[in-house]
Amino acid sequence: MRPFKSRSALLSAAALLLPALALCAAADEKKAKKDGEKGWVQLFNGKDLDGWKVYPKGTGNWKVEDGILIGSGPASHLFSKRGDYQNFRYRVEAQINDHGNSGQYFRTQFGPGFPKGYEAQINSTHGDPIRTGSLYGFTETEVREMLVPPGEWFTQEVTAIGNHIVIKVNGKTTVDYKVTDPKKTYPKGHFALQQHDPGTVVKFRKIEVLELPATEE
Repeated sequence: MRPFKSRSALLSAAALLLPALALCAAADEKKAKKDGEKGWVQLFNGKDLDGWKVYPKGTGNWKVEDGILIGSGPASHLFSKRGDYQNFRYRVEAQINDHGNSGQYFRTQFGPGFPKGYEAQINSTHGDPIRTGSLYGFTETEVREMLVPPGEWFTQEVTAIGNHIVIKVNGKTTVDYKVTDPKKTYPKGHFALQQHDPGTVVKFRKIEVLELPATEE
């Protein structure tokens, strides 16, 4: 016959066990989060514009202050030096000013003017009604509501696998779209950040990519 344990003894044992279980759960959560971040490459080093360029050369009016990449002044686009990104998750932490307009370009071509390629819009209150979270140029994907107020940091992530493009703003899916393009016009290319006009001040504090397996072109 087993010795009888009082209710108070059982409660005491449970009180000792619960903190240990909580610590284990926290450790598992931390490990899962760490594993989920494996493979991400930082494209902005927080110090300078190494790895980036403006057409046809140099870095234009883009600058880094206190670890923040800032675009202002005349219209320009800051391109990644690499131009062979195909399938990926491409994530930025950004902030746009009131009436500012910017964009998170991907699979884009290095060149003058507005780049040829895809753009995830960054715009809270600009005169252009197409807002943050849109895949610009595709009517079916337009977001017309303001998801993020101007002056507030947010995360925008693009996942591109073949012709399937998904955009998320602060973890919420705003676009889940398959581009109809038999010619596969933009299968790979540069990343680029947009400084749309002199009234814009756009800021980035993190730019990163997780490359995914290539698909047939």
